[in-house]
Order: sequence, then structure tokens, then C-alpha cells
Amino acid sequence: MTKLSAFKAYDIRGKVPDELNVDLAYKLGRVFVDQLQAKRVVLGYDIRLESEGLAAALTSGLTEAGAEVLSLGLCGTEEVYFNTVDLNADGGIMVTASHNPKGYNGMKLVSKGAQPISRDSGLTRFAERILADDLGEAAAQPGLVTPFLSKGRYIKHLMSYVDLASLKPLKVVMDCGNGAAGAVIRDIAAHLPFECVFVNDTPDGNFPNGVPNPLLPTMREITASAVREHQADLGIAWDGDFDRCFLFDETGEFVEGYYLVGLLAKTLLAKQPGAKIIYDPRLTWNTIEQVIQAGGIPIQSKTGHAFIKERMRLEDALYGGEMSAHHYFKDFFYCDSGMIPWLLITQLMSVTVQPLSALVAERVAAYPCSGELNYKVADVAAVLARVEAYFAALNPQQDDTDGLGLDFGHWRLNIRASNTEPLLRLNVESKGNEALVWQKVAELEKLIRSLEI
Repeated sequence: MTKLSAFKAYDIRGKVPDELNVDLAYKLGRVFVDQLQAKRVVLGYDIRLESEGLAAALTSGLTEAGAEVLSLGLCGTEEVYFNTVDLNADGGIMVTASHNPKGYNGMKLVSKGAQPISRDSGLTRFAERILADDLGEAAAQPGLVTPFLSKGRYIKHLMSYVDLASLKPLKVVMDCGNGAAGAVIRDIAAHLPFECVFVNDTPDGNFPNGVPNPLLPTMREITASAVREHQADLGIAWDGDFDRCFLFDETGEFVEGYYLVGLLAKTLLAKQPGAKIIYDPRLTWNTIEQVIQAGGIPIQSKTGHAFIKERMRLEDALYGGEMSAHHYFKDFFYCDSGMIPWLLITQLMSVTVQPLSALVAERVAAYPCSGELNYKVADVAAVLARVEAYFAALNPQQDDTDGLGLDFGHWRLNIRASNTEPLLRLNVESKGNEALVWQKVAELEKLIRSLEI
């Protein structure tokens, strides 16, 4: 019997082969074409050991249903988004588990125009049809597979976000984490006046240096030490499918994605004041303040790439940012990119002649935060109920947009279940009081620990 536990809120993600396998991939390909009436579908995959096989099974399903498959081969998720629009395809599928540990895989689906397909916009129907073995009719004439391996137009598009003449000869550490970024980053770097120090840039699905997820503190030291060793101006690390980038300042200090959201919003609003900026509910105060100060309109959305993109389109927003390092751009079809943010930051460093540390220092001091802390718990709902009850007497302002958000005036928290992993995620921030942040984290952990697995 086909399992559908891999169908999540905004993508497909699960353990291979128990939750996600070639049989499910084949059936998804058939249903994808029939449901969307797709004639041309862009397909790419990351460097995980199972990804090429899952992509092959998808190809079988897609072509048997009559669609032409525009095959990108090994690539990043944003290349699927870009080429779905650029090649005027009817949809796109990226085989990736992004930052998940080894043994997981997944798929991100988009329709025409790179519009995300989430639980609320078709993913549930795909699951229902696969469960019922309602795959649609096979085509009398199978579709063709057309390799599309050139990255030239994608790279040209990336270069359009910066004024190359304004860039200074920075020294930059580029840590690809043995992920998909290693296949393209040298091509991008060739257009830039930077001295690049390449780290872990050989794609390897065995993840010899650990899972490419720089959001985990344990995965940051390789990049940080390379910055210090080479006395670089900046360090950049990517996750497995490079739809996220993570920045380290000239001292090797990791810069929380939260502060980059405000910085990028401010930078983009300088050219388009009055525009709308989307942010997620986990960490908010700094973003709201910077957007308002820059003449923009801050709008909160539920966490997750599909939800953010849908809200971006609804609001015709200029930019959207999540503290988890997803950054979305109107000019990139409202999609997220792990390349555009660091290009914009290096241009800002060049124009202002300021190091990254100086660009964020004031904001870090104004709104210190915990960063995202993760816990494995037996019952997420029970933890949320316990936290809500514990603080009820203080009458905090409550926000249920995503999980539980409580605002106490001088500090706030957000605690929620992950949509991609079996984890509880906690974020705490304050107004200028870092000690208070960690005091409250310790207080919250006492509530969480007794329900941990």
C-alpha cells in the first residue's frame, strides 16, 4: 500500500524508501501531468544519493502521461523555478530534501509561472489521486526528454540584480557544503571581481562534512574557521539545494538570518519606497521597524516557502524574508533564491565600504534573539498548551498565525511545529536585553524538557 506520510504542508518530504520511493515518484509524475494538463515540465534534482533515481521514476511517469520533460539534471531548486518561467513550462519539479539529514528526500512542485503547489493549492488532491490509483490515462504518444543543461540565462539573470561596476575586490569564502551549489558557484564567481576561497565545493551525496544545513550551529565552524584562516571579508554557506544562503562576517561570526531580512528590505526599499515586505512570525520586531523606517509596508505571513510565495503574489510584494534564510524577490517570480541575497549584500558592502559586522551591529544590539532552537517532543500540542497556560496570567498579546506567538512588550516568543521535520521550533527575542533572551529560553526549556522524546 502506498504511504502518503511524505505529503507535508508545502512540499513532499520523507524517509527513503519507506515514505518516498520510485513507485510514488512515478505515480506523482502521472498525476502531475493529468492534474495540470501539463505539456512541458521542468525537472531537476539535488546531490542526494537517491535523487537521480527518483528523478528517473518521475520522468517515466511524466513522459508516459505525454509531457515533454525539460531535464536540468543536477541543479538547485531556484534553477527549477527560473527555468519553469524562462522556458514557459506548465510546471516544474525539484527532487530535494533540502537541509534534511541523510536518508531523507523530497520534491518541491510548482505550476505555470513557478507558482507553488502546497496542501492548499493542489498537493492534497495529488495525494488523494495517488492513494486511489487514479493516475489518468497514459498518452498514445509518450513525451520526449529534452536535456537543458545550460545555466547561462539563469546566471545572466542573477547578475542583473547588481551593478558589477560597483563591486569591490572582496575576499569571499564560499562553502558549498558538498551540496548542489558546488556545481554552479564557480560559474557565478567567474563574473565577479572577488578573490574566492572555495570550500567543500565538490557535490557529494554522502555529505562527508555533515548535512549541508548551516542553520545548525554544529555545521558552522568549517565556514567560520575558513573566514578567519584566509582573513576573508565575508563567508557564505549554502544548504543542500542552495535555496538558502548563510552569511558570516569578517570575524567568522555567523549572522542570524533575521537581521539580514531587515537589511535586505531596507536596501530594496531605498529604490522602491512604499512597497510591501512580507515577513514570518518567528522573529518580527526588527523587520517591522526597519521596513517602516525605510517607508515600506510590513505584512506578516505564515512560515513556509509556499505560504510566503502565495502571500507575495497576493500583495504584489517587493521582497519577503524568513529568519531561516529564505529570501523571496518579486523580480525572481516571487520565489526564493540562495544567490540573490549575498550578491546584494556584497554590493552593499562595496558601496558603503563597511564590513558586514558594521551593517548589522546596531540591529543585533537593538533586538537580540535566540536564533531557532529545536526540540524533539512527543506531543507538540501539549507543549504549546503548557506554554500558553504558564504565561496566561501575564496577559500577553497572542498571535496564532503560526504555532503560538506571545508578546510581553519587552520580549516575545514564537513556538511551533516544523512543517518539514519532527521537531518543535522555538524563537525568543527582546528589546535590547540579551540576558533576558537566554533567561526566558531557560524558563521555556523547563516546560519543554519534560515532554521531550
